[in-house]
Amino acid sequence: MSETGGEPEATARLQKLFEGHRLTPTQRRIAHCMVRRSADAPFLSSVELAELAGVSQPSVTRFAVALGFDGYPALRRHLRDVVPAAEPPAEDSYNEYQQAVQAEIDNLRHLASLLADPAPVARAGRLLAASRPLPVLGLRAATAQAAGFAYFARKVHPDVRLLDEGGTLLVDRIDAAVRAGASALLCFALPRHPREVVDALEYARGAGLTVVTVADSTFAPVARHSDVLLPAAVGTGLAFDTACAPMLLGRVLLEAMCDALPDAQARLEEFDARAAARGLFVE
Repeated sequence: MSETGGEPEATARLQKLFEGHRLTPTQRRIAHCMVRRSADAPFLSSVELAELAGVSQPSVTRFAVALGFDGYPALRRHLRDVVPAAEPPAEDSYNEYQQAVQAEIDNLRHLASLLADPAPVARAGRLLAASRPLPVLGLRAATAQAAGFAYFARKVHPDVRLLDEGGTLLVDRIDAAVRAGASALLCFALPRHPREVVDALEYARGAGLTVVTVADSTFAPVARHSDVLLPAAVGTGLAFDTACAPMLLGRVLLEAMCDALPDAQARLEEFDARAAARGLFVE
């Protein structure tokens, strides 16, 4: 995918086009694909878009109709009128591994453009800093993201509880956090989205928790159960998705949480002193 100066604007206009429409999960998948390929979207055929999104060609046609167009050609003409002009994607000379890296670079650039408005991340940081304890949820593909966040967050936050196992005990652990005084829950949600994550977020909100979610898209199934949703796209060019952007967004969120914790620096210095006394690291 080519990177152009107009791509953030193209992404914003695409997202605005989809707002206010009740889309099926398949249609949300198509919308998410178009947002990720915002520079290319006006040039894709219905067959190409279907292949990229992993859906059928008739699903693309129904998607266009759901947006109020006569069919996909009318939607594509509309995109060419409203999305900033970009050159059609050139044939890529990279091999498949390089293409995967380039796609992640594009995802990181897109994340950088979203962070031009720091207000959502700053708000999320304040919510997480204020929650005692702070439950952090991540299942299956998102387990590593949740565990990484929890590992570092424990250095500055007094009570972080990692929820990385599903099953019947998950709701029990959410209840325990609520009883202990939690006010917010952080969730990392990556495709394919486990049903029990969606159910857990619905339960958490019903229990009074404010849900902050790092997800691969604003169209992810967890969106309707999140109070603050922070999107970061995943790479799909390899057999298994890559998640550099969600990982980096998690670190940005950690920074925002530290900014909202007045004793964060003192806690870090205390940890460093204990680590040095124990000879914990070899540096």
